[in-house]
Amino acid sequence: MIAVYIILGILGAGLIFFLLPTMLISTVIYTVLFVRTNKNKWSRTCSWDNEEQRQMFAEGKKWGEENEAFRKTVEIKSGKYRLIGEYFDFGNDKAAIIIPGRMESGTYSYYFSEPYKKAGYNVLAIDNRSHGLSDGKFNTLGLKEYKDILLWGKFLHDELNIGDIVIHGICIGSATGLYALTSENCPEYFRALVADGMYTDFAESFKNHLIEKKKPLFPYSAEVMWLVGLTAGRSVSKNAPIRHIGKLNKPILFIYSKEDTYSTPDKAKILFEAANEPKKLVWFEHGIHSHVRINAPEKYDETIIDFLKDYEAVASD
Repeated sequence: MIAVYIILGILGAGLIFFLLPTMLISTVIYTVLFVRTNKNKWSRTCSWDNEEQRQMFAEGKKWGEENEAFRKTVEIKSGKYRLIGEYFDFGNDKAAIIIPGRMESGTYSYYFSEPYKKAGYNVLAIDNRSHGLSDGKFNTLGLKEYKDILLWGKFLHDELNIGDIVIHGICIGSATGLYALTSENCPEYFRALVADGMYTDFAESFKNHLIEKKKPLFPYSAEVMWLVGLTAGRSVSKNAPIRHIGKLNKPILFIYSKEDTYSTPDKAKILFEAANEPKKLVWFEHGIHSHVRINAPEKYDETIIDFLKDYEAVASD
């Protein structure tokens, strides 16, 4: 019996000595990717030194300047957090909430606003918690942020007399929108979801990211996702979009690029097949993850405008 305890002790010590250094590395990765360590991180500036990203940000900024007369800064409280958004009131009784992905602020979201303006929607571009001018420190992949979206919708409906609300999400923003629309207390005035690059499971997307960067998967992928889940209070994979999509009872438009290496085409098909009607999937030939519109702006905007017309026709039946 003593020998068994000795063996177990040796194995336990070996496991600790193995996990301790990897966990330290994973904590650094987690902090870099999912923790806002200062106000300059994830601010209202271009997040990435990439030619297309810079162009998207510049065009979005120009759109904001051209529509400055319609803009007003708005804010809400979500628990202890003060959240900031920029609301463009074009005089409509419908509005789109644009939810950007990780590292992006509402200013970046201006780039995706034009099709909604053309379709007769006001636009709310939000700074997610821990981004832009909003409070917060941690990014939980929408697992907590979805509650903020419900509160933004309540603000639009109750304070600004908006009857219909559509969510436009980019990457993590699309997952956040899905969590909001499938929550038990989602109001009926949330009407539809436009999902640009939604992943089946962020853990899978994160693995693809590590592979692209030629970084080891084991054990860092699992450890980083565990840290995110610890902060969120829920498992990332057990609460992934693929586990929620079947609960959605509102129209959804899936937008994907065939060149996306994070939300890959094979996974996109699985997510689409698991969704309920009414649903629509539109493929684009070119564009890295979240860079679909910059490679086909006219088709992108027309796709959204057509979807909005279709969903409104369904709603009126």
